[in-house]
Amino acid sequence: MNSKNELRTVAKEIRKNLDIEKISSTLIEKLIKHNLYKNAKNILIYYPLKHEINLLPLLKDSSKNFYLPRVNGKNLDICPYKEGDKLIISSLKIPEPISEKDNLDNMDLIIVPALIADKRGYRIGYGGGYYDRLLKNNKNAKTVTLLPSELITENLIHEEHDIKIDCILHT
Repeated sequence: MNSKNELRTVAKEIRKNLDIEKISSTLIEKLIKHNLYKNAKNILIYYPLKHEINLLPLLKDSSKNFYLPRVNGKNLDICPYKEGDKLIISSLKIPEPISEKDNLDNMDLIIVPALIADKRGYRIGYGGGYYDRLLKNNKNAKTVTLLPSELITENLIHEEHDIKIDCILHT
C-alpha cells in the first residue's frame, strides 16, 4: 500500500470501528495536561466530522480563546468561536463560523486534523492541502494532532509541501 489515497481509505475504515467518543475524551485529557496546551491562550481547533476526534468539549475552558477554520478559496481563515456561536455549513459540508477572521500570527496552538500520522510528525489529511498551506504561513503557533494509536504508523509517504506537526498525541 503506497498511495495517500489508499492510506486515507484504510484509515477511514479503521476509524469506523473505534469508540471515537471514548478516544476523544482520553485524548482531550492528555492534551489539557500537556505544556503545549497549558502555555497556549489562542487555540485553533476544528469542528469534528463523523468518526473524528471531538474537540468541542475544550470550549468549556474559559481561560482560552478558541478559533475554527473557515474555507476561503484554497485557504483557511481563522475565526473566533465560542460555544453556541452560529455556524453555517460550507461547500465542503463542514460547519464553519460566521465571525470575522483573525490573524494566524495570533495563534499559540493549532490542533491539526488527520486521518493517519507517523511517529516523525507527518500526517495525511483529507487531501485538500488546506492545513499544509495554513501551516506554511504559520510563524508562531505550535502544532499538535490527536489520533487513536491504531492510526499511528512508523513512516508515512510525504511530499515536499507536507508540513511536519510538532507533536502527535495518541491513545
